[in-house]
Amino acid sequence: MAPKLVSTSRSLPIALMHAREAVMGPIREMLGASGVTEQQWRVLRVLEEAGALDASTLAQRAALLQPSLTRIIKGMVAKGLVTQVQGEHDRRRQEVAITQAGVALIAANATRAAEIAEGWRAHLGADRYEVLLDLLGDLADRDGVQ
Repeated sequence: MAPKLVSTSRSLPIALMHAREAVMGPIREMLGASGVTEQQWRVLRVLEEAGALDASTLAQRAALLQPSLTRIIKGMVAKGLVTQVQGEHDRRRQEVAITQAGVALIAANATRAAEIAEGWRAHLGADRYEVLLDLLGDLADRDGVQ
């Protein structure tokens, strides 16, 4: 006899999808006015924080599949948000770097992005917010995702 599955109301994958949609709604609204996608925003945020990165590292940190990142980068280069440069340590490697236009786009949205994040922190409470981030990090670490 097959084991009984948990109720969908207590299913981790379904709960994560509902939570993602709740969290991303306000972010999608913010980004819609800026002309960038969620994926492009993640790339910009990672590059602003980390500096120029090779495509593999960037894909991992931005939670993107490598083939998707290749397509996304082409569009971002065309928009002038990122450039592809020779690697600083290995001249044979290509790295992606944020441009001044990319930095400006982040700056233009920083206040609203911070308000959105603070809204979730206030909704959950600071301690629960931090615990949630830690638990999600633990889930991602299990399979070496982070």
